[in-house]
Amino acid sequence: MSEATATHAGVEPQETPLTPESWGKLGMWLFLAGDAMSFGCLIVGYGILRHASTNWPVPSAILGINLTAFMTFLLIVSSVWMVLSLSAIQKGDKARFKKFLGLVILGGLIFLGCQAYEWTHLITEVLPHHNLAFGKDLFATTFFVLTGFHGLHVTGGVIYNTCVLVAVSRGRYQAKHVEIAGLYWHFVDLVWILIFTFVYLV
Repeated sequence: MSEATATHAGVEPQETPLTPESWGKLGMWLFLAGDAMSFGCLIVGYGILRHASTNWPVPSAILGINLTAFMTFLLIVSSVWMVLSLSAIQKGDKARFKKFLGLVILGGLIFLGCQAYEWTHLITEVLPHHNLAFGKDLFATTFFVLTGFHGLHVTGGVIYNTCVLVAVSRGRYQAKHVEIAGLYWHFVDLVWILIFTFVYLV
């Protein structure tokens, strides 16, 4: 055998960086990148409209900071639960996995319940008191568009995580699927922190 042949034989074939396991992650990252641009445009648009307005109300005087602070804390904790659920399934502990992913789902439902209460309270009591209304004032309109768009994502995350929980329980999904679902949930949590900061606090 010649030296060139021996050298060639000793070289392992190069593997593609994209494996069946990584395709799902790539797809989710691409989706999140596009979604981040959507949220970014909404937040930037909100900032431009607020800066240009001469009679923009002080958010803390109208919005319930205490309730939304609890909602923010709940989503942050749910991200920790998501990490723990992934760790559990990676170790093959399905009971612990079900417990923590169930808590993530419960946290999302509580968040949506709090948001429904907040919207109802604002629409029926607070905004009319300040002579504000959706479609009439930029403050109310941008608030409902931003928080509503995020609420749709939380709803999607609750449905997504529920499907993952059922699928893993039946042996159809593995840890890689939980990890992909976790990417989405962490993104939703991060976006809410930005919305809470710019819409409620600043």
